[in-house]
Amino acid sequence: MPLFDLQISADEPVYVISVVSKLLDMPVWTLRQLDKAGIVRPKRIGKKSRLYSMKDIRRLEYVHYLMIEKHVNIHGIKIILLKEEG
Repeated sequence: MPLFDLQISADEPVYVISVVSKLLDMPVWTLRQLDKAGIVRPKRIGKKSRLYSMKDIRRLEYVHYLMIEKHVNIHGIKIILLKEEG
């Protein structure tokens, strides 16, 4: 039995870039490029540290699918996401 029951909101930024990279099998440099392109906007802690939420990770899973399975580049992903969001 766990010592405490931890409930973390899906919007809470708690995952560092190295953990996200391992979870999604996505290189850190790709995550940085996706941030630079505005596809995913992790919370910044200081100038360099990025923290991702579970919501960000779910979005990145979809982005990863588009990149790997559908061979869509970052520009194409941006267009797809914009059309789906509104």
